[in-house]
Amino acid sequence: VQLVESGGGLVQPGGSLRLSCAGSGFSFSTYAMRWYRQAPGKERELVAHITSAGDSTNYPDSMKGRFTISRDNAKNTVYLQIYSLKPEDTAVYFCNAQWITRSYWGQGTQVTVSV
Repeated sequence: VQLVESGGGLVQPGGSLRLSCAGSGFSFSTYAMRWYRQAPGKERELVAHITSAGDSTNYPDSMKGRFTISRDNAKNTVYLQIYSLKPEDTAVYFCNAQWITRSYWGQGTQVTVSV
């Protein structure tokens, strides 16, 4: 089982990024997918959730408005589009696959927002 995130990097405030997470070794279309992030010295927090079919998404109130999660089950990939990036968005972003009690994590991709 593998989840491989990509698309992170250094971006200026106000910029945008699209993160990708490619899954393999499991039935990707069966799993709900989530993006989390963890900033230095802080706990990991949920950013976005999408159902297995991609027909419903959810965001914590603090994440609504600038984050969009989507998925392409034909490509076994989930995406996170981030708009109007702020320095406080600096974190390692992780994807997570969840089905009943099974949960898989990627290794994360670093997003740094700085001038």
